[in-house]
Amino acid sequence: MFWRMVKGAFLRQKGKMLMIAFTIALGASLAAAMLNVMLDVGDKVNQELKTYGANINVLPKGASLLDDLYGVGEGSGVSDQYLKESELGNMKTIFWAHNIVDFTPYLNAKVKLAAQDSEVKLVGTWFSHHLDLPTGESLDTGMESMKSWWDVSGQWLADQDENSAMVGSLVAGRNNIQVGDTITLESGERTKKLTVKGIFNAGSDEDEQIYVPLPTAQELADRAGLVSSVEVSALTTPDNELARRAAQNPNSLSIKEQETWYCTAYVSSICYQIEEVITDAVAKPIRQVAESEGAILEKTQLLMLLITILSLVGSALGISNLVTASVMERSREIGLLKAVGARNSPITWLVLTEILITAVVGGVVGYFAGLGFAQIIGHSVFGSAIDIKPMVIPLVAVLVALVTLAGSIPSIRLLLSLRPAEVLHGR
Repeated sequence: MFWRMVKGAFLRQKGKMLMIAFTIALGASLAAAMLNVMLDVGDKVNQELKTYGANINVLPKGASLLDDLYGVGEGSGVSDQYLKESELGNMKTIFWAHNIVDFTPYLNAKVKLAAQDSEVKLVGTWFSHHLDLPTGESLDTGMESMKSWWDVSGQWLADQDENSAMVGSLVAGRNNIQVGDTITLESGERTKKLTVKGIFNAGSDEDEQIYVPLPTAQELADRAGLVSSVEVSALTTPDNELARRAAQNPNSLSIKEQETWYCTAYVSSICYQIEEVITDAVAKPIRQVAESEGAILEKTQLLMLLITILSLVGSALGISNLVTASVMERSREIGLLKAVGARNSPITWLVLTEILITAVVGGVVGYFAGLGFAQIIGHSVFGSAIDIKPMVIPLVAVLVALVTLAGSIPSIRLLLSLRPAEVLHGR
């Protein structure tokens, strides 16, 4: 009898049930889309920010100390300490190896352009370097992918172009250098002729520098197998109180806190692990980049959460109006049930069963529609697909159930207040 009455209600009120299902589907689709995007947006935002440069700088201990105390940078000649190029691959053996998406070394030296009195900063680096890792894997990394925003006239260098150079726009302008020209660099008694393959505009101090493949700089500076610093681009988790305490002094943490910090991709944790695998190195987060990543990520996730909450609130209000209207239309039927002895509890369960069945249908449709919305957001905003998170399914199910029940409360209160005598007499 109970299920016959449920079936009859669906047949008699097809329009309202469809509208309730549509309202629930709309809320569920927005919730599913926003939750999937919110759970995947961290990597997407970090990947976008990685195109704007590194967030970790690795220096020799001596150079880092002088920089902290006196503002003396590496390569200044005051403390010429270096890192070993052969150890750079060790960074891909740390716990968070997969979070290190790019890195490139630099060797800085002072050189003179032939027939010029002023010195120019020469920087040797990897442009697009193939690296065989200690783990047996291989990696292609270098400055070309880390400085993708540079405006280059001509072309990027390859690591094999040891007789070529890229010249900053300010250096090129002062010395009337054009793409295709040959320049002669002097460093002490060593000289080298290089062909200019590209002139770049970085919009920073780098425009006053000349970039060459790392072996060329090592030859001119007489620093074979050495580098001055390494820039690292890593996917990180926004800092919290634990990360900030660990950044000041990891030894101040308890054993449990150290394990949590070490096994979380905080920028300070990744820096600590890099220092463990490179001799006499200090890894320092570039705070402006690292902190902006965390702030942007938190604000983006908060926006997604607010959209989800507002969509569910809107669905609850819509459900409340539709179910209340349905109960009012069926007031005579409900009054008759009460008049023949039906208690409030069975009648309430009857109405709730109808609504929950409608909610299941609307929730399933809405979830799959939400997956489509998530992919549209992913491709239009980030240019890539959003990973589907299985944990979203129970979250959406719980949210749909809560929203449906919350939206049904006014109609249930109306149902309980109906008096058979008044309803049956049309009052």
